[in-house]
Amino acid sequence: MRIAVLGAGAWGSALAISLSTRHQICLWSKDPNHAIQMNSQRINQSFLPGYPLPEALRITSSLNEALGAADFALIVVPIAGLRETLRAMAASKIKMPIIWGCKGFESDTTLLPHQVVEAEYSAILPYCCGVLSGPSFAEEVAQGLPTALTLASKDVDFSSRIAAVLHSPTLRIYTSQDVIGVETGGAIKNVITIAAGISDGIGFGHNARAALITRGLMEITRLGLALGGSMKTFMGLAGVGDLILTSTGDLSRNRKVGLMLAEGKSLNVILSELGHVAEGVHTAQSVLRLGDRLKIEMPITQAVCSILHEGVSARTAVEVLLNREQKTEIY
Repeated sequence: MRIAVLGAGAWGSALAISLSTRHQICLWSKDPNHAIQMNSQRINQSFLPGYPLPEALRITSSLNEALGAADFALIVVPIAGLRETLRAMAASKIKMPIIWGCKGFESDTTLLPHQVVEAEYSAILPYCCGVLSGPSFAEEVAQGLPTALTLASKDVDFSSRIAAVLHSPTLRIYTSQDVIGVETGGAIKNVITIAAGISDGIGFGHNARAALITRGLMEITRLGLALGGSMKTFMGLAGVGDLILTSTGDLSRNRKVGLMLAEGKSLNVILSELGHVAEGVHTAQSVLRLGDRLKIEMPITQAVCSILHEGVSARTAVEVLLNREQKTEIY
């Protein structure tokens, strides 16, 4: 099958590498210089160094070229670039099914990705679209290591068909109809991961990390249920699975943010050193605003926001969090 992978960051490049072993893939970067560099060096030195781009993988900075020869598009840009990408697709007049792999809430609107799609690319709705998410590090997918993801769509036939296309011995695809739950799990876990990284960086130990992950899962679940997600989803790959991976794996960019915050580095310095998007930084305030609007208590998210945007020290914020008043575990 012919697939346009839109977004040449680490995750887009890893998926393009993995899928190119059995499909015709065109990888699109909106930056012409980046596309030229990848074409000439056959590696994405900026975002996924060390993993060669297969010769069969086509690379372009022309959206029309990428879409013109594709059966469907896999959008793997940061959430901040989703609306712009969808508008460019709509302007191209080329209509096709889409899958998105963006994680987060749009900062200005607090919208989930599917809501942005509904606003900007409604021609294909409500069918032939969905979200791909789950516990996955780009480097491991590029290496061909075993990975399991969830593809959620309201269109059961579409999700089953696309899952069969993407599925391989090393990339297992499970289907779901819970688009909201899958998106919410993938968004909020990045915020919780920053908190877990801070705790580890301070040296609070494995017990504290386990407590933060578990209580973080409760925050994900409470907000996710309020938004319309399913409890089963939060107990699956796109919920607890993704949360465990990013909160404990050192390949996680959001975990690295937490570790560096614990060292006392400023957010500007951290983002400069990281060189990649860490979605949790941008998502935290959106999550907190949604929690306030829906009257849902989000103490871990509140702590992360206070560190990122209010100048509270990492140690102070985590200590306050761990010394909150006693209460029942489930509420």
